[in-house]
Amino acid sequence: MQISVPITSANLLPDKYGKYADESDMLEGQPVRSFPVTITGAPADTKTFALSLTDDDAIPVAGFTWIHWSAANIPVSMSALPEDASRLLADQFVQGRNSNASHFIGSTNPKIYARYTGPTPPDQTHVYTLTVYALDASLELEDGFWLNELKHAMKGHVLATSTLELPSRA
Repeated sequence: MQISVPITSANLLPDKYGKYADESDMLEGQPVRSFPVTITGAPADTKTFALSLTDDDAIPVAGFTWIHWSAANIPVSMSALPEDASRLLADQFVQGRNSNASHFIGSTNPKIYARYTGPTPPDQTHVYTLTVYALDASLELEDGFWLNELKHAMKGHVLATSTLELPSRA
């Protein structure tokens, strides 16, 4: 299985999905337009997809890996997840909490803490890790799940995994 995401000629995630997004794609200072993801070569038995977007480069800054997006029960028919799916198609799959839900940050807006929030590297270019999972079932998760709950729910259901590193500029 392979995944692809559009990148710039400088091999960076386009600015419109991160801290340099247009004001119309920002909510309370957070970029909220998710990038498109194309999935090819998924196993024939795939029923749904799940994904996570994390930032290990946040560890020296925040003290932990920053979670930007997690989603599950993405229908196999959405192997081309369109741009802004996190907002526009929020009723077609479930989305988990990101690090904005942490008590260290404390966002109370589910349109921020339980959907995509894009890269906002504070110190230097960070490399974000997108992982997509092909699953043989729908998972018993509801909007607002935590990433660890996704990982537990996927046990025994993962048919294939694909990972892509996406740098985004500070």
